[in-house]
Amino acid sequence: MNLHPADIAEVLAELDREALYEQFNQYDLELRLEIFSFLDIDIQYRLVRSLSESQLSELLNNLKPDTRNQLFSELPDDLIKYLINLLNEREKQLALKLIGYNENSIARLMTPMYVQVRPYFTVEDVFKHIKLFGKKAETLNFIYVVDENNVLIDDLKIGELLLADATTKISELIDYNFVAIKAATPMEEAFEIFQKYDRSALPIITENAVLVGIVTFDDVLDQIEDRDTEDIHRFGGMDELDVAYTKTPLLKLVQKRAGWLVILFLSEMLTASAMAYFDGEIEKAVVLALFVPLIISSGGNSGSQAASLIIRAMALGEIKLKDWWYVVKREISSGLILGGILGIIGFLRILIWQELGIYDYGVYSLYIALSVSFSLLFIVLWGTLSGSIIPFVLRRFGLDPATASAPFVATLVDVSGLIIYFTIAGIFLAGKLL
Repeated sequence: MNLHPADIAEVLAELDREALYEQFNQYDLELRLEIFSFLDIDIQYRLVRSLSESQLSELLNNLKPDTRNQLFSELPDDLIKYLINLLNEREKQLALKLIGYNENSIARLMTPMYVQVRPYFTVEDVFKHIKLFGKKAETLNFIYVVDENNVLIDDLKIGELLLADATTKISELIDYNFVAIKAATPMEEAFEIFQKYDRSALPIITENAVLVGIVTFDDVLDQIEDRDTEDIHRFGGMDELDVAYTKTPLLKLVQKRAGWLVILFLSEMLTASAMAYFDGEIEKAVVLALFVPLIISSGGNSGSQAASLIIRAMALGEIKLKDWWYVVKREISSGLILGGILGIIGFLRILIWQELGIYDYGVYSLYIALSVSFSLLFIVLWGTLSGSIIPFVLRRFGLDPATASAPFVATLVDVSGLIIYFTIAGIFLAGKLL
């Protein structure tokens, strides 16, 4: 049974270095190129280190430019220089051109392998042109129409050509209505354009509208997956993994997680400081300490929820920096409602437990219930506001909002939540337990 290149790549990924090298070289060049494009970057790197100079030269010169460029973007500079010198002059110029774009620009994902035609071509001419040059094209779903200066005029779906008469000129089919992305556009913005127009491929143009390449959705999808993985890792309070979890060495896994854990641990020490500050209140009313975990976890949970919602909305382009006040107003309402719900539950819980004799909170049980109830209201409100505002602050200073991780928000709310709790308890229990 003939396996798909992606399935073969999955099998090869499980082999050791020597077996990987031997198995990979058993396939013909065309299949090796397909398999290589489906391998994870760490497996590609192992192959690059294993192949001979002549094998590398053959592979690199025939790889699709976008696949090759993605490989180069992950390799050390000295290795990149060595590999580029293995390319023929044409491929070397293509590689250098792609590498020359900003690392975060959509141009780093583009390929110059596409079919372009002129307006004076007939449909018959186009199909002859496709037979000559279409084999190496990344996609034949779209044909790009350019003028004599290589300025993009329009793009046509292959289906439109199939339905047109052979003698029809391309100029009769175009309407000058097309979507293109400028080469310097950041990847995040380009992803939004892909999602908005639901296209399988989009042309990349210069500031002067000159067509320089195309980007296909499968390349964009890979980058979105990498971005989302990175954000999830950061949101969990750790550095992103360079390779898959199952292939990450134990010490590297510990290293990726230890930094944030230490930072968060040191931050949580402020919680102990806050508890120590209210030591007198706790000593007079030990019952207050019973509700500390309940109080601070509710604030941390609400903050994490808000941060998750806002960061995801930012990633999808649903909200921008200018929408901060709209978000604040919504989160104030949400925080009050959610805090009110938890506050009522907390209030009833204390009174019911007191009434049923499950726990004796003393003669001031009503005031203790009010303290817990109002504390939950304001702490959940504060947690919700903190979780929604922090991503905006980070984005405003050019930082990744995903670094507003759940542990970070929870730590912030833990410390401030204790202050809110004991302050409100002091108001309700003054002259009674305190």
